[in-house]
Amino acid sequence: MQINRDNETWLADLRAEGAEKEAALDDLHIVLLRVLPSALSRWLPTTSSHFETFIEDTAQETILRVLDRLDTFQGRSKFTTWVYKIGVNIGLGQLRLRKWQEVSLDGLEEGSQPDEMPSERFASPNPSPEGMLERKNVIEMVQQVMKEELTPHQHKVMMAVAVQGTPLNVVAERIGSNRNALYKLIHDARLRLKRRLEREGLSPADLLAVFNE
Repeated sequence: MQINRDNETWLADLRAEGAEKEAALDDLHIVLLRVLPSALSRWLPTTSSHFETFIEDTAQETILRVLDRLDTFQGRSKFTTWVYKIGVNIGLGQLRLRKWQEVSLDGLEEGSQPDEMPSERFASPNPSPEGMLERKNVIEMVQQVMKEELTPHQHKVMMAVAVQGTPLNVVAERIGSNRNALYKLIHDARLRLKRRLEREGLSPADLLAVFNE
């Protein structure tokens, strides 16, 4: 364990491959599990039955977000401070969206298809008929893009994690993988989807805006 890396070492190790990256991901996970509970317990009590799941989900999503944004780190603070701020923002967002609630794992079974994307569940409660139709079209478009751009394995994992809300550790156990391998798989899948959306003239922000009207 080498948690006391300097900024340059964190960046180099997380951009590396093999054992160096595996160790950095494990250490970053440890850092987040150490700092997030105290930072977020003011909004969700530690006595809540959801608390441990909420912290773990927040830590995992934070690592994915950090991997996506490594190139945006400007070194104005300690790397772990930058990660901490991302984690707190993600945690607060999850609480606002009630994503910390327990989810059914039934949808992870092979061949199942969800009826909605997560953004639909947390959208404005009273959308207009036009808004509902636009959301439906966006959901269908995103699901089609996922089918076309992702490998079958990437598609299965992304449907489980991003669409059905299944915890990363559960998915890893079900498919005989591990958390760090899924970080890389999801990161690569996100890049594929982002590039396709950009070719279509869309961005993730554009899609989310549909659900905030």
